[in-house]
Amino acid sequence: MAAPKTIAIIHNPVSELAAADERDVLDQVEEIVDSVGVLGYAHEVLPFNPNLVEMKQALQRIKPYCIFNLVEAVDGDSKLQHLAPAFYDHLGIPYTGASTEALFLTTHKVLAKKWMSMAQVPTAEWLAMENPPMSAPTFPGRYIIKPVSEEASVGLDASAIVTADSREELMDLVRERQRLLGKACFAERYIEGREFNLSLLGRPGGVDAMPPAEMNFDFPEGVPKIMDYKAKWVEGTLEWEGTQRTFDLPPSDNDLLEKLKAIAKRCWDLFHLRGYARVDFRVDKQGEPFVLEINANPCITSGSGFPVACEKSGLGYDAMVQRILEDTLGRESLA
Repeated sequence: MAAPKTIAIIHNPVSELAAADERDVLDQVEEIVDSVGVLGYAHEVLPFNPNLVEMKQALQRIKPYCIFNLVEAVDGDSKLQHLAPAFYDHLGIPYTGASTEALFLTTHKVLAKKWMSMAQVPTAEWLAMENPPMSAPTFPGRYIIKPVSEEASVGLDASAIVTADSREELMDLVRERQRLLGKACFAERYIEGREFNLSLLGRPGGVDAMPPAEMNFDFPEGVPKIMDYKAKWVEGTLEWEGTQRTFDLPPSDNDLLEKLKAIAKRCWDLFHLRGYARVDFRVDKQGEPFVLEINANPCITSGSGFPVACEKSGLGYDAMVQRILEDTLGRESLA
């Protein structure tokens, strides 16, 4: 009987002092290890090593059938996470999730917004440190200032929402936020309204939209209704306790939900996404949706948005992992 094929599960190194959003990748690793075992594969777990000579030697030793790519940062920097799939491409090893190009584009939120704008995918106006500008924000206006290349709501809290009377004032506020966070930032028009996310699961030759989820914010008056860092990661806080995900949406939302699915699939095609992704939306008071961001390779820890959406569609965790692997290996068979 042939030995089982090996999946290399590769993640970014995590220090003992890492914050909750960084430690989460280790939970993902544990669950993927269990799932690939259930699916009949052997596995090797490797932290991604920026010393590419050593990384190449490790992979040559393992000879993986494919890589389950969970790398969220390289050398501690999320801006560099696309270097991991670029290295796999160089070695000719198939890997799960977004391609090098898709990961580069979607993790740079301003570049992603430019692509969406050119493709007429609805996204809120923005202001970035660029010349000439590609968007025309209106004033006076309310804006949210975000890091350009961070995930997991890093750098987001109530103080990120500002009001500006002019372009110059908003630029000053962006510079001030950059100094505070030590990261490149941009400003995006703040959309007062509802928040949804739409999970997408690839399959050879296509993609399936999972049931849409709405994020409900049971916050006191005056607290911005956003998915900030505390809402995602800091248990016991007002933001954590007051944020709930629901898939139980009324029939009156059916037309809106179909529109969200269509826009999400347009994003999948536009950015040539693969494997699995999540598209986050805000819907304004007139019922118009705007894409906040595209999350390629989103978190798949049990209980997080993507696996729960798959469960709602009838796919358990192991079946979800199998679909992600099938999408990867199906592409290889067609290459």
